[in-house]
Amino acid sequence: MEFIKYTLQNNVAIVTLNRPKAFNSFTIPMAQELLGVLNDAQQDKNVHVVLLTGQGKAFCAGQDLKEATMQGGPSIDEIVTKTYNPIIEKITSLEKPVVAFVNGVAAGAGANIALACDLTLASEEAKFIQAFSSIALVPDSGGSYFLPRLIGKQRAAAQMFFAEPISAKKAQSIGMIYKVFEPQTALQNALEYSERLAKRPIKAIGLTKKLLKETFTNSLSQQLEFEKQMQAQAAAHNDHKEGINAFFEKRKPAFNR
Repeated sequence: MEFIKYTLQNNVAIVTLNRPKAFNSFTIPMAQELLGVLNDAQQDKNVHVVLLTGQGKAFCAGQDLKEATMQGGPSIDEIVTKTYNPIIEKITSLEKPVVAFVNGVAAGAGANIALACDLTLASEEAKFIQAFSSIALVPDSGGSYFLPRLIGKQRAAAQMFFAEPISAKKAQSIGMIYKVFEPQTALQNALEYSERLAKRPIKAIGLTKKLLKETFTNSLSQQLEFEKQMQAQAAAHNDHKEGINAFFEKRKPAFNR
């Protein structure tokens, strides 16, 4: 692959956006590579967790504007259709947790891809920018869906209207992301979190991910029914039996066998 780096370490698929000279901004070919990797991760039983990060100084600067403005190039709606919508759908539907490690600037679609992940970790050097209004566009990549749910309508609107950078520490303090690490140890800490997560019962976590997705639109009665269905699936899996046996035998469970 030209634009995506992929390694597997301790059941964690480390997926790195790899256009550092362009601050890992997206083109349609790069998006196709990322979608292929995410599909492979879904099918690979050795992958328990996906860790998404960026090469170099940036996580992702969003859309490569050269592609968006070149003569005879793709239109904005074509770019959104072929790039951002399928990426967000894949991240949220993947039956395994997806962790974002934001190593630097995450702007526009790059910020919203990070927020679409199940857990978002960041270096103190990271910044999040809803950059769309600076070029007279509106948020895409699920930004208008995820951000108000994370931090509320007023704060989301301010970020989108003014396009001002939000520091990683500020993002953590308002509940926008999960955790921030010192730059020197940030990547190692993100890997350790991902490897810890990879040892958890991934089938149950995948089902929990489905519950969290549906809770935004379900009524209480619908969510209770959906919980019952997901619980039945979890209880039928070998991980549940292993967890029960480990509890009575007073030992740590060995999930995902």
